[in-house]
Amino acid sequence: MEARFNLMDNEVAAKFSKRFLGAALVLEHSPLNATTQELVKIRASQLNGCGFCLDMHTKDAAAAGESAVRLALIAAWREATVFTEAERAVLAFAEEGTRLADTGRGVSDETWARVREHFDDDQVAALVCLVAMINAANRMNVIVRNPAGAYEPGMFAALSQ
Repeated sequence: MEARFNLMDNEVAAKFSKRFLGAALVLEHSPLNATTQELVKIRASQLNGCGFCLDMHTKDAAAAGESAVRLALIAAWREATVFTEAERAVLAFAEEGTRLADTGRGVSDETWARVREHFDDDQVAALVCLVAMINAANRMNVIVRNPAGAYEPGMFAALSQ
């Protein structure tokens, strides 16, 4: 399987991708912890059917020490006992922020309140931006049909320099 279009071989898309990665670095260095960030990226990617991002973020999470059980249960987080209340709030937020058209109201007041119980202003700002960023990345990869399976943790680090 090959992508229908190589974004990195196109001057416009390559310039955009470099800036996109720069914005992602802001979030990576934010006070929102790495585990939380990976949970958000994985859940949104599951919902959007982005195999490329699922490959990347599950491998990054595993390389950072995330357990196989927790990774396997992200899709069924409501029925799983392995997530903290803060993580459950974030997973609900990621879902509602990804499925904007499903309810026509975005993130519910209940979910917003649960997130605010666990996260400060800077973490919430990072969370809002992270949901927007992963959904944009999912869309780009799904549109061009980037295949999954070849990602190795850290392989894009040089692009953000």
